[in-house]
Amino acid sequence: MYVPKESQPKQGGGAAKARDGEKGGKRKIVAQNKKARHDYAIVDTYEAGLVLTGTEVKSLREGRTSLTDGFVQIDRGEAWLHNAHIPEYHQGSWTNHSARRKRKLLLHREEIDKLESKAQETGHTIVPLALYFRDGRAKAEIALARGKKEYDKRQTLREKQDRRESDRAIAAAKRKQRGA
Repeated sequence: MYVPKESQPKQGGGAAKARDGEKGGKRKIVAQNKKARHDYAIVDTYEAGLVLTGTEVKSLREGRTSLTDGFVQIDRGEAWLHNAHIPEYHQGSWTNHSARRKRKLLLHREEIDKLESKAQETGHTIVPLALYFRDGRAKAEIALARGKKEYDKRQTLREKQDRRESDRAIAAAKRKQRGA
């Protein structure tokens, strides 16, 4: 089978990149906070590790978690995830965790300082966008966000609907052209 030169892997392949310390890997998304993208204008996003207990990891792997009421707070130089609902592991015993406990986020010092200074500005907050596994480790995607006004939310929905309608019209025209 012929493979064009552009699509052939370069010398060294993907294994060399992984050895060089370049971050990558496939993300297995466990939970997303779609409401946050609707209610807030995302300014900047960060990837943070999570400090979890064993039953929390097992419960996350089952995929029954919710981020809708979650928020991030910086307390004494540490980032904490509050109100993220990770239900108790059904096969857990006395070692089970509480569902809405606060969980520590692992970030670099510079990132925490930057988030703290930006979050203190009027109208800014830090919200979780997603929980996922990357290379077997639980990660949280958090965002520095600014609250949207009601008219901004309506404008965003209107733009989304207009885009959807135009895509449908283009697809219908292409189908009609192929059929003729």
